[in-house]
Amino acid sequence: MKWMKGMFLLLIANVLIMVTLSLTVPVLINVVLPMFGVDLRGAVDLSSLVWALAFGFGGAFISLAFSKQMARAMLDCRQITQPRSHAEQVIYGTVQEIAQRLQITMPEVWIYESPDPNAFATGPSKNNSMVAVSTGLLSNLQEQEVRAVLAHEMGHIYNGDMFATTVLAGLMNTFVYYIAMWVRRFFAERDQAMLGFGLSIVLQIVVSILASILICWFSRRREYGADAFSAKVYGKDSMISALRAIDRWVSRSQVEYSTQDALATMKISGNSSALRRSRRGDTGAPMSAPSVTRWPFPLLS
Repeated sequence: MKWMKGMFLLLIANVLIMVTLSLTVPVLINVVLPMFGVDLRGAVDLSSLVWALAFGFGGAFISLAFSKQMARAMLDCRQITQPRSHAEQVIYGTVQEIAQRLQITMPEVWIYESPDPNAFATGPSKNNSMVAVSTGLLSNLQEQEVRAVLAHEMGHIYNGDMFATTVLAGLMNTFVYYIAMWVRRFFAERDQAMLGFGLSIVLQIVVSILASILICWFSRRREYGADAFSAKVYGKDSMISALRAIDRWVSRSQVEYSTQDALATMKISGNSSALRRSRRGDTGAPMSAPSVTRWPFPLLS
């Protein structure tokens, strides 16, 4: 029932975001900006843009700010502060070692119960982040393979991938929202408000799909960067070995998996072509392992 609690908290958070922005944006446009000589009250397009920016980036960054809390709420997580076993020492020690080498604040280290061999990183910044691994990852991978996966996650943190994907998501959200507002206003001015409303809904769906394709492409590039980082830290053979181990688990479990973007959340994400390359031993391109779980807030695998 832990995931239901997390989904409920996510719903409440989004409602609060909408209420807060609905109250603050009018004050910003009608009171605060005029005090500084910026009057957007008669500029419909500019005020609409302010609304779009507030909703587009506001929701994205608030979700990012609370991504660690949401992840912990949805999973049965246990934080590792004092390792109590060799496996926990491997996880904690690896994250600590890489953080020291990168000269960043050590991320929180968590472990959660799941048979799926997965790991993820999330957090608003490289100095305020967390790394979590599943018990399934520890039971299905060798020590050096686990280290390679953790290096992949640390690569996401060091490269600022959570922030980068959030900015892109905010831009896409702003664009979709602004276009929809413009269409509704255009038809409302011609006494065709219902037609405008219907078209804006359709347009939002179509543009959102196109935006998600762009975000998927961008997040895939960030995955490649994290793979390259892991290869530099522990060697490409360790990462390939980890991918093969996860692939064997997927084959045994007959789990369907698909490529996912970072915004939808990727634990250890990847695609079948990458796994086929790993089977052939082709190390010429970075690879990511299969994902089996989707999440509604910014996590990166």
